[in-house]
Amino acid sequence: MTYFTRIAALSAAVLLSAAGAQSLQSAQSLFDQGKWQEAAKAAAALNTSAGYALAAEATTMGAGISPAGSRKALYQQAQSYANKAIKLNANNAEAYFELARAQGRLAQTAGILESLGLAGDMKKNLQKAISLNPKLAGAYVALGLWNAELVAKGGAATLATGADAKQVAPNFQKAIQLEPNRIIHRLEYANALMLLSSKNKAAATEQLRKAVSLTPKTYWDRLDLQNAQKRLNSLK
Repeated sequence: MTYFTRIAALSAAVLLSAAGAQSLQSAQSLFDQGKWQEAAKAAAALNTSAGYALAAEATTMGAGISPAGSRKALYQQAQSYANKAIKLNANNAEAYFELARAQGRLAQTAGILESLGLAGDMKKNLQKAISLNPKLAGAYVALGLWNAELVAKGGAATLATGADAKQVAPNFQKAIQLEPNRIIHRLEYANALMLLSSKNKAAATEQLRKAVSLTPKTYWDRLDLQNAQKRLNSLK
């Protein structure tokens, strides 16, 4: 390969990389607008680890606002996207987080034995995500909620998974420290507190009041704001 050929190849690679980044930004923009199906399709079409991770996120979030009968299949699709992201880049923290998030939502549609299995895998993937990116706030939220939900189930669920109520607050506090202006972190913290005990009403209310004072930036933030307000009203 001649010098000029190498320069041409390098230039082409740079252009392709820039185009890929722009396409990922376009898919992210669609997702931020709430156009989750278009976002997932555009992101997956990139055939990159980052693209599949975004497709997984869009599909999981979209499932949450879809008819109940279609959610399981969508969560399974999100899992598939996340696994493709990991296959392309085993060091993509977002991919492990999205796999864990899809597993968590899928567990809610499964029987007790299957859900306990998914819970174990979910924890491993969250821990992997955090090991790769200790500043991934969403993973701490998910881990805090994981502990709260399983402790709330009690009995076999707690014993089988090692869930611990003492791990709830530290994980949420870490997430809020990293991203103090995210509405969802405060909302989920309030939900987790109430799962643990009705005696946490004052603390949950405090988190919700902070949540509704924050400014939403995306379609999903606006949904979180509405849900936080509803939750706050229900605790009054």
